[in-house]
Order: sequence, then C-alpha cells, then structure tokens
Amino acid sequence: METAAEWQNAQEILTGDLLSVILPVYHLADTVESNLMSVAACLDAGGIPYELVPVDDGSGDGTAAALRRATAARPDVIRPVLIEKNAGKGNALKEGFRASRGGYVLLLDGDLDIAPKMLPQFFDSMAQHKSDIVIGSKRHPKSNVQYPWHRRIPSFVYYSLVHLFIGLPVTDTQTGMKLFKRKPLGEALDRMLVKTYAFDLELLAIACGRGAKVSEAPVEIRFGQKFGALKVRTVREMVHDTLAVFYRLRLLHYYAKVEVPPPLEKKPFVSVVIACPAGSWMLDECLRALCDQTYRDFEVIVLPDVGAQPPAGELGYPCTVLPTGKVRPAEKRNLGIQRAKGDVVAFIDDDAFPERHWIENAVKYFSNPEIGGVGGPGVTPPNDGFLARAGGRVYENVLVSGNYRYRYVGGRVLRDVDDYPSCNLFVRTSLLRAFGGYRTDFWPGEDTLLCKSIVCDMKKRIVYDPWTIVYHHRRPLFGAHLRQLGRYAFHRGYFGKRFPEHSLHFSYFVPTLFVIYLLLLLLSLIVTPFCLPYFPHGPLGEWLLPILFILWQPMIVYLPLVAATTFSFNPVQWLVTALGVFATHVWYGVRFMQGFCARRAPCEYIGKDHA
Repeated sequence: METAAEWQNAQEILTGDLLSVILPVYHLADTVESNLMSVAACLDAGGIPYELVPVDDGSGDGTAAALRRATAARPDVIRPVLIEKNAGKGNALKEGFRASRGGYVLLLDGDLDIAPKMLPQFFDSMAQHKSDIVIGSKRHPKSNVQYPWHRRIPSFVYYSLVHLFIGLPVTDTQTGMKLFKRKPLGEALDRMLVKTYAFDLELLAIACGRGAKVSEAPVEIRFGQKFGALKVRTVREMVHDTLAVFYRLRLLHYYAKVEVPPPLEKKPFVSVVIACPAGSWMLDECLRALCDQTYRDFEVIVLPDVGAQPPAGELGYPCTVLPTGKVRPAEKRNLGIQRAKGDVVAFIDDDAFPERHWIENAVKYFSNPEIGGVGGPGVTPPNDGFLARAGGRVYENVLVSGNYRYRYVGGRVLRDVDDYPSCNLFVRTSLLRAFGGYRTDFWPGEDTLLCKSIVCDMKKRIVYDPWTIVYHHRRPLFGAHLRQLGRYAFHRGYFGKRFPEHSLHFSYFVPTLFVIYLLLLLLSLIVTPFCLPYFPHGPLGEWLLPILFILWQPMIVYLPLVAATTFSFNPVQWLVTALGVFATHVWYGVRFMQGFCARRAPCEYIGKDHA
C-alpha cells in the first residue's frame, strides 16, 4: 500500500502515456545489466508504463554485449541504442531521445550513483508545481547526498558561476536525474549545440528561455569509493562550453532566434554523389558509413575515373558506379546530377565519411522553400595519423580560419552562408539543373561558383547546420597540406578579382599582408646593421630604433597568440601545429597574391590529390 501511495501522482500523470528512461552508459560492462534490472524492478513496483533506453556511448569494453544480454532478459521494456564512436554524454542523451517514445522522459545516469527510487518525488513535484521539468538537486533540503569534498568544492564553484552568468532559477544543474515533459525537451534539443560537459546547462537554459516551468526534487546520491577527480582537460572543456552557452544566451540571444524548420510534408529522396579518382579504403569507409544512416530514402552514385567495386557485403541502399575517365571533380559531379533520381543531391568527398544522422539532419531544412542548400562541418577523424591530425588542428585554429572555423569544428551556431565546400553540401536537384550544375572551367573553386549561383543568381539561402557532420581526413603536414592549401589560396585570390561581389573579403587578404610584413622585418634585419654605424647621432639615428621597435610589435604579439591557440600538453604536437599555422599563413598569403595578380587560373587534372 505504501508503494502504491507514493506512486499515485506518477500513475495519474502517466495515464494513457509512457515514461521513457534514457540512461547514458560508458564503460559499464560489469554493472550495466544489474543496473538496468534495478531500474526495471523499481518501475515495476510503481505499476507505471515505461521503457528503458540505455545508450552505449562507444564504450568498446563489452558494454554493448552486456546491453544485448539485458535486452534478451527483458525485451518488453529495454530498447538499447549503440553508438559506435564516443561523442559525449550530451550526444548520447540526444540519441536516446530520438529512439524514445514516451510523452515523459527521465534522464538518469547509467551508473546509478543516483538512486531511481526517488522518482516518485519527481512526479510529486511536477504535480504540485505544475512544472514541465523537474530536476534532481543535491541542494534540496530532503536530499541524502554522500558526496566527497573534492567534488563538492568544484560543484559549488560551478554553481556559483552559473548562477552569476546564466541566472537559472535552480540550485543545481549537473545532477544526472531530470524528468521532462516530451515537448519542452524536444524543443530544447532542436536548438542545442553542446554535446559534452555543459549539456545539462544549455538544455535548461534553452527550456527556461522558452517558458518551461522548472521545479526541483530531492535525490539520493552514493558516490561510494570512487575518487572521480576532475581532469584538467575536463575542467577546461567545461569552462569553455559554459562560456559559450553564456555568449549565445546573453549576448547573441541565439536560442531565441535560431531557426527550427517545420516538419516535412513529404520525405525527399536524396542522391548522394561521390566524385573520386578510384576505389580506395577511404571510399569503402564512406560507403560503409552510409549503411548506418538513420534516414533511408537515398541512393549513392560513385564516379571514379575507372571502375571501382563497392565494399564486400550488403550495403542496404542502391549504389551505382559510373566510370567517367580522367576528368575533374566538377565534371564528375555534373554527371552525377544528370543521373540523380533524388529531390536533393548530397555531395561528399571520397576521403570523408558521414555521421549516422547526416542525411536526417540536413533534409529537414528543405521543408522551407527559401532554402536551396545545406552544409555542415567537416571534422577531423580522431583516428587520423599524427601529421594529419596536426593538419586538422591547423584548420581548426582561430588564427587560420577565423570566422570560418565552423567548417572544421562541430558545435558552431546555425547560420546562413554564401560559400561552402562540396565535401559536405546538400542542394535541391531542381536548382542544380536550372543553372547547369558546376562550372567546369575552374578547379578548385568550382564549389564557390556553385554557391554563387544558388545565392546570387537563384536568390536561395544556404544554411550551415552544426549537426550535419562528416568526418574529413586531412592532408598531413607539411607537404600535402600546403599543396592543397596553395591551390585553394590561388583560386581564392583569382576569384577575389574576377568575382568581387561574392569573393572579395578583407579577411582573405590578411595572410598576404602578413607576408608583406615579414618581408619588411627581413629587410630591417638586413639593412639595420649597415645603417647604424653611419647614423649614431642626429635625427635619423634617433628615429631608427623607435621605428624598429614599433615594427617588431606585431610579431611580439603574433608569436604568443600562435603558441596560446595551438597549445597542447603534447609538446611535439604543440610545436608541429604552431609551425603548421605559421607555414599556412605564409604560403596562403603568397599563393593568394599570385592568384589575385594572375591573368587566368589553371584548371588541370590531378588524379591523386584532387580533394
């Protein structure tokens, strides 16, 4: 009777509905089965309808196998989600939400440091306060918390910072037990950018900003003998993410303005076009990743120079291989456009592979007829070699990419763009055919002109979506990286002169100005030793040293900035990346000016290094 009484509010709230319990798990192979059975026993005793959605965040230690065993034991309530690559707790919770079905959703840490038996009091709080969200709070007067001092101190400091900068009407944001009505949770997840440490904070900030009412409930926490010291990297990432939430919430007002597309009336069929020189392990990797897409209405068209066989095994989607001979990527993609059956063409390079929600995240924007294209970040794969990862770090560096870092780093804000590379670009097929697809008289740079046709000629928008992610293998430092960069820089300079209405931006000239500055420094080093003996006194001598002092000031600022923005606890990685940033600035500046001064842009076929 006592159990029935304490679950009364839960039973009344869930009448005709379902509770989805999403449990992110990571490296819990030894305990996850018993934890799930404990949660199931608790909810069975309450007599409420429920499902358990454990999400394995790429553990790799047997957790996935343990989840399969638990599912076999309770197939009526356990519906696991298995993520291949670790991407953080926030991403795991978002994946779990996609798979869940309930009108009410409980987010609960899978290690069960927080006791699920306190759930009835969450429903009591929801009923009493008529709230949309109930969060567990360690600071609730009825909470029973066994929490070590080395976790209490950073928890209190973090709460104080959040209260000061974000101003949420709660006493705790990080406790891993929260109950939501489905609608406010879904609306918040549609607007989120953080995948990792500040996920809870961003989630609550968005929900509260949209008018959701929040109340608190007590929790019981048994941290046990875990030491759980926070790593320096964890603290750094959490501070970074928290400041990013503050910036987007209080300064940009991003969450209030961010565009959420209306539901699609009809699912568009998508044609994925892959231009490549030949078959390779990277092409196979891309085709296999397409097998895992959550959106299934698509075909794939592969365009190699000569025949290329798809990887062995059933792909699960139509795949057409069209040998093209030795032609440039633009010509290959135009052949793909001609053969495409889809309403939307998705361009991806053969040296990239998509995240599993790649197509799903992109096609939703085509419900808006004003949107002609969608692009997303090309993130460096974590399994790339050392020099390739260093090349990725160079592109991700704010001193290299500036306002264009969103092309290489996930988690940037949704925005409209007027230029986007074809390694991750979705375009309406009708638009592509209306203006004839890619121009074939330029390579590289043909994607810049394609975007010009979409934005300037067809008057359509191109949207950058931070969740439409591909993993793009980088050219290793230094040779291959600089060769690729040099081609881009040359055509960027040429386009700045040829198509100024679209491609003439001051930021493109900055590396060239830097090269001119370096030449002035070099000249000063050569000339000064010869000049000083002749002008020890007099006006010229008095002015020479101050001029030299002023001339060296930018370099005195530049070098520490490079060191700070490329910092790594691995000294070799730090040094290589810093040298890569410097070499990138110099070579881009030289090649950009060559392109700007050139009468014509070369457009030769390069079969091996085309991307």
